[in-house]
Amino acid sequence: MEKQLMRIGISLPGELLDNFDTIIMDRGYSSRSEGIRDAIRTYNLHYEWMQDIKGKRAATISIVYDCSKKGVSNSLANIQHEYTEMISSSVRFHLDADECFEVIIMEGEGENIVELTEKILSLKGVKYSKLTTVPETEK
Repeated sequence: MEKQLMRIGISLPGELLDNFDTIIMDRGYSSRSEGIRDAIRTYNLHYEWMQDIKGKRAATISIVYDCSKKGVSNSLANIQHEYTEMISSSVRFHLDADECFEVIIMEGEGENIVELTEKILSLKGVKYSKLTTVPETEK
């Protein structure tokens, strides 16, 4: 079966693209397209990993977001209020005038943890997120 290449167009902030170009040069990619293909493969694998999170878990979600962007802080708070039964604690501090770092600590069913994480990931203004989970141990 022949692999058909598809041509796409995307819009990115200049600084993000400049950083990406530096990384792909440092890593020895032959082209920007190859770097983007690799990044998409990694993203797809991460999505598949998240779909396998099942059962009782302890977890953290670490996020960096633009707290100067209108509505993002309120949206994060609203999402967290939907999952108050799972969230044990959260801590937030300002990295600078525009960026906040927040860690949410929780315990619950893996499917609900993933659901919460995906809602946060999809918010405009969230620049970085990292989910870490640990299966609940027998007591």
